[in-house]
Parts: sequence; C-alpha cells; structure tokens
Amino acid sequence: MAFQHPSAPSRAKSSVPADTPRSGVVHVNARHTARYTVVGNHLAQHRELSLLAIGLAVHIQSLPAGARIGIKFLAARFPESEHRIAGALRELERHGYLARTRERLPGGEVVTRTVSYNQPGTRPDAEPALVPAPAPEQPARADRVPPPREPLPEPDTPDLDRHRAATELLSGLRHHDPRLLLAERDVRRLTPAAAAWLERGAAPDAVRRTLAAALPDDLRHPAALLAHRLTALLPPPLPAGPAGAAPARPDPLQNCEGCDRAFRAPTPGRCRDCRPGLRRAA
Repeated sequence: MAFQHPSAPSRAKSSVPADTPRSGVVHVNARHTARYTVVGNHLAQHRELSLLAIGLAVHIQSLPAGARIGIKFLAARFPESEHRIAGALRELERHGYLARTRERLPGGEVVTRTVSYNQPGTRPDAEPALVPAPAPEQPARADRVPPPREPLPEPDTPDLDRHRAATELLSGLRHHDPRLLLAERDVRRLTPAAAAWLERGAAPDAVRRTLAAALPDDLRHPAALLAHRLTALLPPPLPAGPAGAAPARPDPLQNCEGCDRAFRAPTPGRCRDCRPGLRRAA
C-alpha cells in the first residue's frame, strides 16, 4: 500500500486547454476592435502563391484607398528588391488578387490604375464605395483637401540619399509650423513624392517653403494638404541640353610669357597687362 504525503505540493495546473493538440501550432487569439484587416484563408493558405506574394497581398489589402503601391515605393518600404516585388505582384495578378491597367489622363499623362481584390472574381462596381462623399449641405473647410485624383508622384530612379533627404525634409516641417507634425506612416507615404521634387532639381528649402506657405488657420489634416500640394504643384523636369552638347568649361590656366603670372586663356601667350595693344587701350 502506497503512503500519501499530504505535505507534497500538488501538480501545477496547465494553462493549455485539455483539447490542445500534442504537436503543431497552438493559437492564442485576442479579439481586434480597431486597426485590423479581414483576410480569407483562400489567400492566407494559398497553395500556389509564394509566401512573399501572400504577405504583399495582405499588406496591400490593409492600406487605405489611394495609397501608393508602386514597385519602387514598396522596395523602399521593405527589404525585398524591386525584382522580387515585381514578381510577387505578377503572381497576384495571375491569381486574380490584383489588376493593373495603364490609363491616359485628360492632360496626356499615362498612369497605372491598380485594383486590389480581397476575393478574386469580385466585380469592382459591386463593391461599396471606400470614401463616402461629403453631404452637400456641409460647408467647405480650408483644410478639407480632397484626395488628389492623380497618384502621388514618384522619382524616376531610386536614390537612397535623395530618399533620406526627402524623409528629413518632411519630418522637419514641424519645426517650421507645429501643425505640420506628421505621423510616421504619413512620412513614409509622402517621401517618394518629395523625392520626386528633389530629383527634378528643386532645392530642399524651396520645397519646404512651397509646402508650408499660406497654411489655413484651422488646419486639421496636414498630411492630406501636403499630398495635394506635392501632386498639384510638382515642378517640371529640368530641360535637357542639346544632344551631344558638352557643358561649357572655363579656359585653362596659362603662365604669362611676360610676367609669369597665371591667367585664363584658350592658348599660351601674354596676360592682359603684358600685351602692348591692350595696355595702351586701357
């Protein structure tokens, strides 16, 4: 007969439910009440999509309408290369999670329209409007800037130093006016547009003055205002010089044959002070 030891500690109760599987993943779920995205298992457990494509689709579906999802923008946002991101976008197109079309705007500019589908096969005209229109009786506010119809500009060529300068420019606008304090996600979203200005030869101080000029007194949505100005006021590219024309250079330095003083001239000879004809004319 075995003796019982009443002083021995009892076995600790496990926090894992009794019906938990003996191996594999165990889920600990908390109910989301804000800032969440519903993703179907047809995407999360897709048998043919790569893990990068699945993650990219989830990221795109979590973005608000009008957000930038260009290849260069995504490559600047994530560690993956442009080549890998372009391949993942093509995967999503093949399986119906993404549609990209090229359209010409009334002004002649060609843009890419992108439609994200959380369920492949859904008709765009059957989906609810993502941005409700304001009621007609609401008075217009000076800081109520509608989302730009054109997408935010992007630089033609990626440049890390230019991207960093654009980020610092946008983050530092609050020093010019405290109302221009931007959230980190807004800085990331607007940085490619500011980099496009720098790529077109605009000096950082000029960009800063343009973005912060004549702000409305009751500004409440600084990111929307800056997005509008970055799009609507984008300067044109710098004009290219004539084909084959080299930039003008100053004449080389020559040593004067009379006084050995250095002067600029296309060929060797005498400086102005040592040339008799020029000296008499002076």
